[in-house]
Amino acid sequence: MTGSLAARVGRLAPRRADWAQASLRRDLAAGVMVALVALPLALGFGVSSGVGAGAGIVTAIVAGAVAAVFGGSHVQVSGPTGAMTVVLIPIVAAHGVDGVLVVGLLAGVLLLVLAVTGAGRAIRYVPVSVIEGFTLGIAVIIGLQQLPAALGVDVHAEKVLVLAGDALRAWADAPAWGAPATAFGVAALIVVSARVRAGFPAALLLVGLATAANELLASGGRAPLRTIGAIPSGLPAPHLPSVPWGDLDTLLIAAVAVAALGALESLLSATVADAMSVGQRHDPDRELLGQGLANIVSPLFGGIPATAAIARTAVNVRSGAGSRLAALTHAVLLLAVVLVAARWVGHIPLAALAGVLIATAVQMVRVSSLTPLLRATRGDAATLLITATATVALDLVLAVIIGLVAAGFFALRQTATTARLQEVPLDESDHHDEERRLLDEQIVAYRLDGPLFFAAAHDFLLELSEVRRVRVVVLRMSRLTAVDATGAHVLADTIGRLERRGITVLLSGIRPEHLAVLRRLGVDQQLAHERHLFATTPEAIAHARLHVARVAHDPAA
Repeated sequence: MTGSLAARVGRLAPRRADWAQASLRRDLAAGVMVALVALPLALGFGVSSGVGAGAGIVTAIVAGAVAAVFGGSHVQVSGPTGAMTVVLIPIVAAHGVDGVLVVGLLAGVLLLVLAVTGAGRAIRYVPVSVIEGFTLGIAVIIGLQQLPAALGVDVHAEKVLVLAGDALRAWADAPAWGAPATAFGVAALIVVSARVRAGFPAALLLVGLATAANELLASGGRAPLRTIGAIPSGLPAPHLPSVPWGDLDTLLIAAVAVAALGALESLLSATVADAMSVGQRHDPDRELLGQGLANIVSPLFGGIPATAAIARTAVNVRSGAGSRLAALTHAVLLLAVVLVAARWVGHIPLAALAGVLIATAVQMVRVSSLTPLLRATRGDAATLLITATATVALDLVLAVIIGLVAAGFFALRQTATTARLQEVPLDESDHHDEERRLLDEQIVAYRLDGPLFFAAAHDFLLELSEVRRVRVVVLRMSRLTAVDATGAHVLADTIGRLERRGITVLLSGIRPEHLAVLRRLGVDQQLAHERHLFATTPEAIAHARLHVARVAHDPAA
């Protein structure tokens, strides 16, 4: 057992081959581009989480570097994200900054457990309708969260819908146009720039212009917009956060939510990166390991919980990154900015950062992905909308669970409609004369097509129980694709009902794996005789004719 665990951990460890595709020219250039995009996002998400801009930039540096070295994707970029800030806001309100740091540490440990147990492969079972609905909901939340800063008002609330409503009312009571003009102007120009010239770091340029304009207002004696304020001029010394022991049970529950969200978003981002690049395939368990270590180390330096960032990863891939060197370069450059330019970064207006995040939210909504899903099937459309609504109105992890339940319901409903019980000829050709002779002999053959499980079993019972004026029913089961406990119980009940009405039931063509289930659940005990199981349908028909002839000769038989 110990050896197996050691082998699993060894498989997750970094290796020399991780750097085989490194190219100094391409990866350094990509790292610079990602750093230009990541700087305003890191500051904005730090502010949005309630911990502060400094925590956001520290997270981008520390978590970005650790995940780059230990993660399972060669081109993934990690740091603070909008989805994670949604989870962190209520934790900050209830437990303060130290509570968030403890949650990050606990979540990191949970992610390590998921990595070692091989849970990363489970992401392949999440339907795309759930993923797109979750992304849409997060985009709406990120946009609504920015309204206070975008409108220049100071309001606070845990629920994002309440926060947005309070912000609009506060601004309407004393409207001022400087912050909204800055925020929505920055957002609009970023979106337009992305369409005109993808990859251009418009956010950084626009934030710089907004900062310069705000400084001119202050120097001219006019009231400036609110700014980020002081941020650390370097990485703080590592230290363990003080644990609020009395709230540990609550913090552990929050850590489960953070770990689940971190795993989900990181693996989704890695999947997107694989699709965008040539020859890249991520290791899901190694990715969980990298995110786990990143979330353990980041809080030691005062950083918030982190995850892989889809937007920054996309920029990295589009900029030509081929190895982990690009993400590592991005982290080093952000550290250089903190060391050299922390004083100027603190003068960035909050409204400008809000504009960057609003643009990020808009760009997360991909109409080209949503429209086909909404048109595909009613189940896909309903699952997408249910997941998106639950994401905005409820908890993010709960929203994913609700989305999975909805997807499962519609999948079962669709699968149930494929299960059929139909009267058929004895072979694939159209032998109507043979069927008519069988009916004349009071024998009928039915074929079970598809799965017999809880969603379809009761329809099967109702249909088969209506059989009239026959002496023998042959159930052809060679095309039965699956059977569960409910389906087996319903089959046993149906056989029992028919037998009690004097109708003999014969089963033919049962697959060995299905027969084992039926026998374990006592289905064969409902048959009149243990020999009423046949390998082929012709054998069952021959026995049925013998049975009918015997009954005709001796009605008491």
